Amino acid sequence: MSDGPGTEATTDAPALNRNDVTRRARSAARLNAVQALYQMEMTGTDWRSIVLEFQSHRAVQEIDDEQIAKADKKHFRKTLEGVVDQQGRIDKAVDGVMKSGWPLKRIDPTLRALFRAAGSEFLTMPKVPRNVIINEYVEVAKAFFEGDEAKFANGVLDALAREFRDGPPPTAET
Repeated sequence: MSDGPGTEATTDAPALNRNDVTRRARSAARLNAVQALYQMEMTGTDWRSIVLEFQSHRAVQEIDDEQIAKADKKHFRKTLEGVVDQQGRIDKAVDGVMKSGWPLKRIDPTLRALFRAAGSEFLTMPKVPRNVIINEYVEVAKAFFEGDEAKFANGVLDALAREFRDGPPPTAET
């Protein structure tokens, strides 16, 4: 029996509103960005090739064969472009907040990718609230690590937010 006009089909899952869909799409884009940056570092693949691969083959996040979110392709691409354009500045800032003797090159490559993606958002997406960026990337860290890495990431991301959002505005030379 089909539903006629004016009737609503019922499902067990609550309907997602537009804000929830957008939030989940950006969360998926952030996870994809960290994965893409990791892949770029490990393989040396050009960022544009990685963007094409992710947008055509990996833009949907699934858990146990159930689709949970389609990644926001625009957010994903802008995050990667920001890393490519600002990587020197991001890496220098991360090195500055790390403890002495632990430069960025010595930490796990997944965390490096995470810090670079978050740094890109801090620098290139001023409308995204700093706490949203921090919380989202801490959740990404939890997806990859079971130990204290999420707490470590939270501390580094908070320091990056202060550096990029609360510090003096960038000059034309940076």
